[in-house]
Amino acid sequence: MSYAPFDWIDDEARRRADAGLVRTLRPRPADTELLDLASNDYLGLSRHPEVTSAAAEAARTWGGGATGSRLVTGSTTLHAELERELADFCGFEAALVFSSGYAANLAALTALTGHESLIVSDAGNHASIVDGCRLARAATAVVPHADPEAARKALHDHDGRALAVTDSVFSVDGDAAPLAALAGVCREAGAALLVDDAHGLGVLGEGGRGALAAAGLAGDEGVVATLTLSKSLGSQGGAVLGPARVIRHLVNTARTFIFDTGLAPAAVGAALGALRLLRREPGRAARAGAVAVELYGRLTAAGLIAVRPDAAVVSVRAPSAESAVRWAADCRTAGLAVGCFRPPSVPDGISRLRLTARADLTQEQIARAVGTILSTAPEPVS
Repeated sequence: MSYAPFDWIDDEARRRADAGLVRTLRPRPADTELLDLASNDYLGLSRHPEVTSAAAEAARTWGGGATGSRLVTGSTTLHAELERELADFCGFEAALVFSSGYAANLAALTALTGHESLIVSDAGNHASIVDGCRLARAATAVVPHADPEAARKALHDHDGRALAVTDSVFSVDGDAAPLAALAGVCREAGAALLVDDAHGLGVLGEGGRGALAAAGLAGDEGVVATLTLSKSLGSQGGAVLGPARVIRHLVNTARTFIFDTGLAPAAVGAALGALRLLRREPGRAARAGAVAVELYGRLTAAGLIAVRPDAAVVSVRAPSAESAVRWAADCRTAGLAVGCFRPPSVPDGISRLRLTARADLTQEQIARAVGTILSTAPEPVS
């Protein structure tokens, strides 16, 4: 009898192929003629000379890697500087930097809950939140998308420590969570509110200070934010922001902080350079939002179905997973890179093209992008 413990992988691969859900890596070159509406580089800062220079200088000063976990050798004065400036910019008492936004969400959810806790999670939340709920060992109630009343009912039925968690801007459709209403529900129930502001930082709020600042919740004693440094700040890494006692608690209890190597100095330097640039050029935030609205307006006027954007994500519906893949491929052939969301990445099973509205897009590039999307659409535009 042959020993073949991974034959089941071939069966799963065939099922994925039959369903049109095979995913493949596509390494990109350093330079490309593709117009990028697929990345999360909302403010166009990932290649900005100030940002790349800050990354290079940090690597020259501190080395290529952090050399260890943050509690051993992985914390530098540069990490501390970024944490201070992030907290100040976003309006929170303190911040803690992680190796990714994913790790930040896992940390906050696992360290701020426990066996007798309740987590109330929006059905549209990012996979990192879903995984954090699974790892938290708390009871989890998944409530309908953007429904504060459903969250209220879930919290009302629980006696004890509780936390509601939501994206600020949902990555699939680009719609914003009702943060003010949800915060009110949490106050009534004595629950904490955790908000993943990955898609709000740099786009929402005054000068890009984020969705919580826009909602008047930054610095609230019952609110904690997570964010990523890899979108608007054009770098890599993540952070948790909140009351100082919460951050101290994470330093002592969050496994993805204690046991993970610290964020590389180059990424810290790039994020710090981008944050300082955004402070000087706050108009970038408004420009990203304006580009999103313009893309939405042009595409829907031509007959496509899209969700009106609340930040910088524009979601355009496709008839099927197969047509979405073909549509994205046809756009790429025509010189335009777009995102393609399909099951299981979309909780509602509806496939989409996902467009990133970047602050540095010109009017000519916007027109080119719209023309390409329309000319390659899988169904005739009415």
